[in-house]
Formats: sequence, C-alpha cells, structure tokens
Amino acid sequence: MNTRRWATSGSPFEVTFGFARAVREGNRIIVAGTGPVEPDGSTTQGDAAAQAERCCAIIAAAIQELGGSATDVVRTRMLLTDPPDQDAVGAVHARWFGAARPAATMAGVAWLCRPEWRVEIEAEAVVDAAQD
Repeated sequence: MNTRRWATSGSPFEVTFGFARAVREGNRIIVAGTGPVEPDGSTTQGDAAAQAERCCAIIAAAIQELGGSATDVVRTRMLLTDPPDQDAVGAVHARWFGAARPAATMAGVAWLCRPEWRVEIEAEAVVDAAQD
C-alpha cells in the first residue's frame, strides 16, 4: 500500500519544475528547498532575515499539513548567497526550530532560483506515527 502524501505551498516553481513542497512517507516528512515566495508568486521583500522568516513559515505549514510540527524537525539546510547574512538567518532558524535542535547545515552558494533571493531552506522531520 502506498502511504506517500504530498503538500504544496502554491509556489509557481512546484508546477513548473514538477515537485512537491513536501513529501511524507511513513513517519518521515521531507521538505524541498524553500525560497521566500509569497502567495502571489512574488519574492518576499526585505533582508535575509525577512526572507528566512517566509521560508520557515512555508516549511512549518507544509510539515503541519502532513501531520507534523516544527518540533519534529530533525535536519535543516540553509543556503545563503551572502556570508554576512549567517547571523540573521541563524537567529530566525533558532526561533522556528531551536526547540527541536535539528542537525543543521548552513552553506554559501553562488546563486538561487531568483536573483533577489538571499536564502533558501530545506528541512526533514520525523513524526510519531500516532500523530497521523
């Protein structure tokens, strides 16, 4: 029996690139790289912290849609285009996922899908099967 479920955030990239925002298989939820995309498809305005807030909100909503919560997050990856943004993005990450204390990676990259994006974040969660 296939137990796979998907969540979507409405990002235009999901349809264009053919992926789901998040996938749940059993007790694992894997959230795709999440950029700062607003419901209308535009980029979240502001600095890296504002963009990271949007990324984390999208991630948390996808996990919740699939039966988990931010406290179930066990792994995150934060991709930044400008190294000086690390403290601001790290602080946002701590507010959203600090209680879960996930294994986390922060790395600098040359570019993201849109030139105005300063951050993209992905996450993995493990939920209690009884939460479903």
